[in-house]
Amino acid sequence: MADMSIAVLVGRLTRDAELKYTNSGTAICKFGLAVSVRQKKGDQWVDEPNFYNIVVWGKDGERLNQYLTKGKLVAVEGNLRQDKWEQDGVQRMAVEVSANSVALLGGGQRDGGSAESGESRYQGAPAQGSGQVGYRDERPAQSRQGQAPRQAPPQDDFPDDIPF
Repeated sequence: MADMSIAVLVGRLTRDAELKYTNSGTAICKFGLAVSVRQKKGDQWVDEPNFYNIVVWGKDGERLNQYLTKGKLVAVEGNLRQDKWEQDGVQRMAVEVSANSVALLGGGQRDGGSAESGESRYQGAPAQGSGQVGYRDERPAQSRQGQAPRQAPPQDDFPDDIPF
């Protein structure tokens, strides 16, 4: 079996996403993600947050940047990447998640907000095998007035009852 470094995280953004560009013009969208882990301490259960740095590259980062705001609930799937550098003669190291897909799950409120309250919801929809991040507009039809209708995704040609 080949080595793997895959991370799947669901948590809330700790800050608004930052969008920067490399010298060659490639977009880099960075944000922090807090994921709580419930642990028992003594007689009580306590939520302990873990913090992760997430990076979304290219046009996907440009598109998602405007929706990635502090407090937003998101799901991220990606590869772990280790960066090493030297600063003031001291070796430094940081691990970050290079996102393959990002799903925007809810609003900035703890309850996730609601589409009925006028809040937009977007769901990650990566292209199959492309490693790209995308989104699907799930707002009610009345809040999308004036936009072109979306086409349904193509259906597969496979029967539902495969005999194995």
